[in-house]
Amino acid sequence: MAKPLIVEIPHDLGRDEARRRIETGVEQGRALLAKSGVTIGNLAWTGDRLDFALSALTQSVDGQIDVGPESVRVEVRLPLLLALFAEKIRKSVGKEGNLLLTKK
Repeated sequence: MAKPLIVEIPHDLGRDEARRRIETGVEQGRALLAKSGVTIGNLAWTGDRLDFALSALTQSVDGQIDVGPESVRVEVRLPLLLALFAEKIRKSVGKEGNLLLTKK
């Protein structure tokens, strides 16, 4: 495994609203991912941490999302093949996370 990809997304929503938005976004994203051939192996909340595991095209990805009062920390462990695209993935996660946590 390559070094974990970490994205910090600041917000001013408070922990509860940020978590609610992430829960809603994950449920909406689940349907889109399934249509794209991505299998969700695990989605489990423990307190304010969401552990997840996904797989597609024989590649598995896992990580967690930690919801804090002023920021959300996303950590993703990518296999070596996907680590080649880490910067593109980081930008995409940051962009989508900001949209989710800043839109009204």
